[in-house]
Amino acid sequence: MTPDDIDVWVGLDVGKSAHHAHALDHDGNTLYDKPLKQDEKAIRTMLGKLSKHGRVLLVVDQPNTIGSLPLTVARNMGIAVAYLPGTAMRRTAQLLPGDAKTDRRDAHVIAWAALKLPETLRDAGPDDETLAALKLLAGHDEDLAHESTRHVNRLRSLLLQTHPAFDRALKGERITRDATLALLERYGGPMGVKRAGIEDVKDWAKSNGLRAGRIIDDMFKAIGEQTVTVPGTLMAETIIPSIAHDIKTIRDRRREVDRQVEKLLE
Repeated sequence: MTPDDIDVWVGLDVGKSAHHAHALDHDGNTLYDKPLKQDEKAIRTMLGKLSKHGRVLLVVDQPNTIGSLPLTVARNMGIAVAYLPGTAMRRTAQLLPGDAKTDRRDAHVIAWAALKLPETLRDAGPDDETLAALKLLAGHDEDLAHESTRHVNRLRSLLLQTHPAFDRALKGERITRDATLALLERYGGPMGVKRAGIEDVKDWAKSNGLRAGRIIDDMFKAIGEQTVTVPGTLMAETIIPSIAHDIKTIRDRRREVDRQVEKLLE
């Protein structure tokens, strides 16, 4: 099926319990932009409504595990399906205005790429051997994700116990950023960071190509909010680097899994 055969391009940012769907027509006008339950009836209803505008192409960002149901429903309805690899999605996102990481924007990026850059799409209908390999990789990636979550929770527990303000400075996904993990692996916790001094920490980050200026400033601001040393801090400082290293290693392994998935779908 060529781009000329399509009338509606649907980008689906998939999630465990819900997705976000964004549909565009030939002219780039939005036909649909709503959250979507991870439910066959909801998916079928959405695709049925969009089919009234013509031939539909459904494009997902994950073709296995949580993306399997939408693809299966679409195939059952005779709707064309495709997959946008992660690297292509990140490059496309840089072409569009805004930099917020939201499900809604990601769905729009997927739909826009499908409409404007069809050469970036990959077939989402693998053969049996490829499908089996994808399932194995998906299971492996799920195990790695659980392992990463366990390590992150342990890291947060140590920081929360010894220096709550420092933990707050690394709220949300900030604690798992490459720059943050690199700093924690090198300096340990707040005590090690403070001992090195802000200039040394910034110099090291710059020399290692880390974009961490804001994070470092917030770290030192948080360090200044606590004057006492909580019992157990010294031991925590020796544990934190190894946990940060483990999280980085797991993340690298997950990235390798992503590369393997993309290679299988080429």
